[in-house]
Parts: sequence; structure tokens; C-alpha cells
Amino acid sequence: MNPDDVARYLQENPAFFEKYADVLAQIQLPHPHGGHAIGLADRQVLNLREKHRALEAKLAELLQFGEENDAISEKMHRLGLALLAAPARDALLWSLSFNLREDFAIPHVALRIWGLGPRELDAGAEEYGEVSEDLKNYAVSLAQPHCGASTNAEIAGWFGVAAAQVRSAAYIPLRESVAGGGSGACVGLLALGSEDAARFYAEMGTLYLTRLGELAGAGLTRFI
Repeated sequence: MNPDDVARYLQENPAFFEKYADVLAQIQLPHPHGGHAIGLADRQVLNLREKHRALEAKLAELLQFGEENDAISEKMHRLGLALLAAPARDALLWSLSFNLREDFAIPHVALRIWGLGPRELDAGAEEYGEVSEDLKNYAVSLAQPHCGASTNAEIAGWFGVAAAQVRSAAYIPLRESVAGGGSGACVGLLALGSEDAARFYAEMGTLYLTRLGELAGAGLTRFI
């Protein structure tokens, strides 16, 4: 009889230890952390305590994630209100950049927009700077924000003298909002940069970045 047969027999005959209670009392198992042998009941208690500690750690982790998500949601709400309150496109762009830097603590924010009708900013405003067709096509191709190392030379140039210090970046396509809550044509690209290589990484979730792009795109669409 192999160990699997013994385990199967005990599972199929739960009354075994009721009939042979003395056998249960005599079983000694090695302590999970070394040292003397302990009884089966004591070993079960230890196992339950370890499971309890693991569940407590998991609960603490979930609570931490919940608190972090609540904090981000509050920041997104404040940003949304600021964009709604903007009376013109230049004010909206200023509010977007200010909130991302001050509230979200993103040190480098750059934006380029195109195809939104008459320009309301000065002709030399950097938000309306030239964008290559290749980069426009790249922005159109993004189904979701891109996160990772800042490897696109054209976008890196948007960060100016800080480009050499940017270790990670997020590229967020901006699209027109359309009736019914959908998204229309891509009208710009928002770039976020950080000196921290782990701030924006390839495997990170992009839900809030996507929502950020939707808010900015909807705000810009107001002033077409």
C-alpha cells in the first residue's frame, strides 16, 4: 500500500479515528519549524495559525490596494472637475498639466494635439508643435496607453532638457468624444515621464491612464 492509498482510505473512511482513537493520540509528526515531534492535533493547530496569518496578510494587501485606488479616484475626480471648469482650451491644457504635476506628482508632462479645428493658442505654443505622420499613426494604433522605457526619440524631445533624466514614460492617445460616450478620431498624444524606472512599466495596469486619456480627449472636444 502506497501513501496515496492510505490517504484515499482515510478520506473515504472518516470514522477510522473514532474507532481507533488511541492511534490518533499516538501519532507524532515533526514540528514544521524543526525541533521536537508534536501530536497530530497540535500540528493541525499550527497549520490553521499559518493559514490565518496568510489570510491576514492578504487582507492587509487588499486593503492597501483599496486605499490606493480610492486616492487615485479622488485625484481623477478633482482633475475631471478642473477640466469641466476650464472656460477655454488654453485653460484646459493648463489645468491638465497642473493637476498631473501637482496632484499626481508626475514630474514631466508633455502634450501634442492636432486636428481640432481653429487654434486657440498662440501659433508658437508647444502643444501645437509639429508631429510626424509616423508618430500620429503610432498614436492611432495604440489600443491602450503604452508604458515602459522612454525609447521614442520624438516624444522624448517633448520633455526638453529633462529628456535625459526620464527613465520611464506613459504614452496616452487622446481621442474625440462622440455621442453615446464612444471615442472618435485620435487628436493628440499625452506623454508622462518620470526619473523612476519603475513608475511606468510594461506590465502595469492602464485603467486609470485610459480614463485620464478619455477625460482629456472629452475636454479638448468641447472646444472644437
